[in-house]
Amino acid sequence: MSDARPSGFAESAVQVIERQEWLVPLEEGLQRAVSAAFQAGGAAGRAVKNFLHGTWLGHPLHPVLTDVPIGAWTTALVFDALDARGRRWPWRSVLQRRADDAIVLGIVGAVGAALAGLTDWQHTGGTARRTGFAHATLNTLALGLYVGSLAMRRRGARRAGRSLAGAGFGVLLASAYLGGRLVYREHIGVDHAQRDEPNGFARAVREADLREGQPVRADVGGVRVVLVRRHGRIHALGETCSHLGGPLAEGEVQDGAIVCPWHGSRFALEDGRVLDGPATMPQPCFETRVRDGFVEVRRRPESGLAAA
Repeated sequence: MSDARPSGFAESAVQVIERQEWLVPLEEGLQRAVSAAFQAGGAAGRAVKNFLHGTWLGHPLHPVLTDVPIGAWTTALVFDALDARGRRWPWRSVLQRRADDAIVLGIVGAVGAALAGLTDWQHTGGTARRTGFAHATLNTLALGLYVGSLAMRRRGARRAGRSLAGAGFGVLLASAYLGGRLVYREHIGVDHAQRDEPNGFARAVREADLREGQPVRADVGGVRVVLVRRHGRIHALGETCSHLGGPLAEGEVQDGAIVCPWHGSRFALEDGRVLDGPATMPQPCFETRVRDGFVEVRRRPESGLAAA
């Protein structure tokens, strides 16, 4: 069987981007600045951060918002093409107004998508961080070109406006390729929790090994589970954080929740729902019982469907 690894110009370009180590100080500085801005906002900053992550939505907000500029600017491209060809059409002015309206809508949507994307990106590292930085840079360039296009149109220079919009659309396509790579190659924004489950109740750990408020990891038929005894009750959740796969057993228990040690996502021990992002998808939750001195677990039928 032949090697199916991706090749070609696009892949070569991405590899060049990934090798640009001089970008590290810029990436780290921007991540620190974003994190500091949210922390400075206190409870309000945390609420805004959760909103931009999409914690309330059950999956990342960023891909939802990206559809707005992509759709709007594609519409503008079509109207611009008709405008350029229909010099004597009586409805040409209508095409021009609709193209301008679509560009405005795309600009508004792009700002929202950028804020959500930046909020997600602050928790990435390695090649994902580098690719995300390039993705954001291209999106910023595309946004600038469309803002310039709108300015030219308002001044009556519609040909120049169409040219800038066309260039912006080309940059947008390049950025979209990087965005797809972040999801499908780097697995950013996807569910990292194990969704397998043992068949019926299965032994996890000895009951004597559980101490109040101390997470304990167990392997139950190949499924990693974290168990916590709290106020006399034993809770069990999937141990692999749904955000980027962090080990919840190494996290802290706070006020009925367990905190991921990697990026600070908080999950309710009661049902695995997300209390604070960057995670957007809940943790698998297990029923527990004690038999013959062992804690046994099985997956709750509704587990994984609860949202914040």
